[in-house]
Amino acid sequence: MLLLLDNGIYYEFIPMEEFESEDPKVIPLENVEIGKNYAIVITTNGGLWRYVIGDTVKFTSTSPFRIVVTGRTKHYINAFGEELIIENAEEGLKRACGVTGAIIKEFTAAPIFMEGRGKGAHEWLIEFEKLPENLNQFVEVLDNSLQELNSDYEAKRYKNITLNPLKLNIAREDLFFDWMKSRGKLGGQNKVPRLANNREFLDELLRLNSL
Repeated sequence: MLLLLDNGIYYEFIPMEEFESEDPKVIPLENVEIGKNYAIVITTNGGLWRYVIGDTVKFTSTSPFRIVVTGRTKHYINAFGEELIIENAEEGLKRACGVTGAIIKEFTAAPIFMEGRGKGAHEWLIEFEKLPENLNQFVEVLDNSLQELNSDYEAKRYKNITLNPLKLNIAREDLFFDWMKSRGKLGGQNKVPRLANNREFLDELLRLNSL
């Protein structure tokens, strides 16, 4: 998408690795980098003042300024500096499904936090329409694909220095539907949170999945 610069909107950008810090670095438009993930901040002559709209974007060009939307500011995992975004997750799952013949209905993922000397990891909960032909292969392809797609995730996974291999849980049929219904969130305007930087959603779903 072409970024319109003459409609009374002033744009600023927060690098996603800084997004949750107390004093995040804010980048003016002229200093953005191609391929880097940002949260958009806008100020308008209609009265909005430094409003974070909730979308994350990457620039594909700076002459002219063109962007692609990569996800939402709430839907990512960066518990260990890995900066995993929806774009990475969806492409990784697509590759894993292609190799193993799986079909996915719903999914979500969250961090497994370090305890004591233990290492972190990512924990996934997936509801399949069609199970993978080989579940271990699915996990391996997904994990390797995320490393290929995201150099920060790859660095944290290198020799399991920071992150162990991902953990996969299989959701029962209609788990996500039942969960959204219990929260009063059914309908097209409500989406399953695909990635979260905490375990609030995942732990709720895992409890419901065990009933």
